[in-house]
Amino acid sequence: MEFILEPWPWYVAGPLIALIMFLLIFQGRQFGMSSNLRTICTMCGADNKASFFDFNWKAQRWNLIVITGAAIGGFIAMNFLTADPAVAINPVTVQNLNNLGFQSSGEAYLPDELYSLEALTNLKSLAILIIGGILIGFGARWAGGCTSGHAISGLSNLQMPSLIAVIGFFIGGLVMIHLLFPLIF
Repeated sequence: MEFILEPWPWYVAGPLIALIMFLLIFQGRQFGMSSNLRTICTMCGADNKASFFDFNWKAQRWNLIVITGAAIGGFIAMNFLTADPAVAINPVTVQNLNNLGFQSSGEAYLPDELYSLEALTNLKSLAILIIGGILIGFGARWAGGCTSGHAISGLSNLQMPSLIAVIGFFIGGLVMIHLLFPLIF
């Protein structure tokens, strides 16, 4: 049981991801989470309003099972298989985040200041979540997929656009944390 409660080492998790990707490539499928939003919109009738959503969504049912499993698995892992919900991060980072107002840094996986129910009553937190969600959705659509789709599926298929997108994700993350994050908080 201790093996399940601890983070899996790269030499176990990496080959498992590679095996899954091999099976998907062998079946001619591509993995990605953001494509599920398109599938769900099509299931709800968006294909009647925009041609982008006019596709055979039933061929993507397997990916809906993946996203459902990820949500259920995440819930089980966090609530039943996590001995300590604290994230082991550098004490200097914890202090910097505390100085910015994130008092739950190093104690919880997600900061309560942004992701608790009380945060929904704070206009700044709500604006950050809404604007961030819109930008992530727009970026994923503009890049032709999300980080998981490009970094896992696209790179394993040796797609140059995925390599460019992943480099862009890293550059965007660096700009966000070093330039924009201090301005926002």
